[in-house]
Amino acid sequence: YGFINTCLKSLVVEKYGEETWEKLRLQAGVQDSFLTFEVYKDEITMKLVDKACKILGIPADMVLREFGEYFFEFCKRSGYDHMLRTLGGNLYEFIENLDALHSYLSLSYQAILFLFVFPQEMNAPSFRVEKNEDGSMHLHYYSDRRGLCHIVPGIIGAAALDFFNIEISMEIVNQTEEEERTGKKEHIVFLVTQNPVFSYKERNKLSSSPPYLDGSENKTENQLNREDLERANNTIRDRGTSVCPVKKSHWKTIRGIITLGKGKLLRGFDPVYPKSLWIDTKTFCNGLPFHMVFDKEVGQACVKQAGVSIQKIVPGLQTMGICLDQYFSIVHPEVPFTISSIQKFINSQFVFQTRREMMPESWKQRPMLELRGQMIWMEPLQCMLYLCSPLLRTLHELEERQMHIADIAPHDVTRDLILLNQQRLAEMELSNQLERKKEELRILSKHLEEEKKKTEALLYAMLPQHVANQLKEGKRVEAGEFKECTILFSDVVTFTNICAQCEPIQIVLMLNSMYLRFDRLTTVHDVYKVETIGDAYMVVGGVPVPVPTHAERVANFALGMIIAAKGVQNPVSGNPIQIRVGIHTGPVLAGVVGEKMPRYCLFGDTVNIASRMESHGVPSRIHLSSSAYQCLKYKNFEMTERGEIEVKGKGKMHTYFLIRNKTATENEIMGRP
Repeated sequence: YGFINTCLKSLVVEKYGEETWEKLRLQAGVQDSFLTFEVYKDEITMKLVDKACKILGIPADMVLREFGEYFFEFCKRSGYDHMLRTLGGNLYEFIENLDALHSYLSLSYQAILFLFVFPQEMNAPSFRVEKNEDGSMHLHYYSDRRGLCHIVPGIIGAAALDFFNIEISMEIVNQTEEEERTGKKEHIVFLVTQNPVFSYKERNKLSSSPPYLDGSENKTENQLNREDLERANNTIRDRGTSVCPVKKSHWKTIRGIITLGKGKLLRGFDPVYPKSLWIDTKTFCNGLPFHMVFDKEVGQACVKQAGVSIQKIVPGLQTMGICLDQYFSIVHPEVPFTISSIQKFINSQFVFQTRREMMPESWKQRPMLELRGQMIWMEPLQCMLYLCSPLLRTLHELEERQMHIADIAPHDVTRDLILLNQQRLAEMELSNQLERKKEELRILSKHLEEEKKKTEALLYAMLPQHVANQLKEGKRVEAGEFKECTILFSDVVTFTNICAQCEPIQIVLMLNSMYLRFDRLTTVHDVYKVETIGDAYMVVGGVPVPVPTHAERVANFALGMIIAAKGVQNPVSGNPIQIRVGIHTGPVLAGVVGEKMPRYCLFGDTVNIASRMESHGVPSRIHLSSSAYQCLKYKNFEMTERGEIEVKGKGKMHTYFLIRNKTATENEIMGRP
């Protein structure tokens, strides 16, 4: 399920950063987000784990163990904390009831079995635990998925430390192909050893007196009856309430064996049984309508007794002594139908399913009935008691089997589970729909953000960024005066003649090729492109952001233009085109004009003089006014004097030509590596 992949993503992002996750998912070829209850292929998770090992440089067993530890915390944060805490009072009970938790989740989430499992046809692993005399445990792990066993120490270790305040070590002592179970492919046996870990807070508690022992009853540890204390310790140990015994303080033991309010030591609990069973056979079979008793005659499970409701559904059970496996198959745990195999998994919940070929004709077209319950071995009778109930998740499943709530015993909580789960499933479906909508909105938002960036890039290409932002906010952009800037004009030599001899499309292609080169240079030298009119190209340095190096930037840009123009072909002659460039430095007024297709324009005599420098220029040369020359005079540029020329509308002006930059190479001018 997406829950697993979401957890893995959260782990990578939290510990290694968003960039690592992005790199990992791209290499694995998977999407960025996962729906919690959506079913995904195992290959997705395995790819993520494999790429994580390579990118992080960590062995697979360490990655899986770290994932196991994080997955436990992720489950707690996701609302499963209380559910996990109530599984058992110690680590043995916790592990022993994991299969029961899987069974519950299958009811609650329509066969969602995700704890400790990467989904594959909703088939969860199984756990079996055995106590050893030295206080250690053997944990048997059965799974359809090979190579994932290292997740188990991570999760179990985190649960032991968090819930029971103990550190454990787990090592693999046996790894074989499955023999005991019919459907699982891997059987791993872990040796679990544990040691106590007391926090600072607990150590303080151990050194102080219990708050409920006040007055005459508040005795110190030395005043307690050590003989009674030792006897109580032995009783608790014998009854197996502490698994993998850890050293406890006397006060902890006392808290467990003193009756609050009375202050009397308990000598242990011994149940009282009647001399004879005060219930007749008929009442028992009616009161427990879904139960079966079977023994092991000739290695097979033979029915000795069955409840009335199961007899009604499976009439063959009315013939006592028949073989149970003729009418039922074991769905979970996947073990052979023998007493010895069932005894190995006696603490697991068993799910039976009726065999279609043995059902009455009326049942042939219905889904098969499943039973879920507990196995109890009766040693004196050498028989197995199966206390069970119909495994039904919803009212729809009840109707499919043409059953009714009345068919289930009033004391059986299956009645309540069906009704409660019906509401739960409706809530889950609504949650799934909301999650899908949320994911759709996230994708739409991402696409919208991308389109917004494209729009802004286009807008910033037309107007200065700060001006565009002001216009987007609905503000009025005031005109601004710039005391000194450098303006450049350029045009194509004999452009009119070229237009007269070429097709319009040829002119468009030529200008586009030229302007693309010039536009790239504006980025290289950080000058602002004001506009293009026909073959005229206008840029400015020091506007809209004033900079002291405006003249050098424009000069370097002009040198780049001359070089770039050599790469543009004249469609008439086939030779490189020639351009004229004129530069002038002076004050300007700049502002936005118009509301429809607004433009950022420059005004002032500086613009006119720069235009005159271009129109009175020489092909493939950069023409400078005297003010532009003065700005570049001591800036490592080689320039030559042109002398006085007659400028239309300005009279005589002393001008210069820019030759080259003395310190910059051609590649630096062109922005090439």
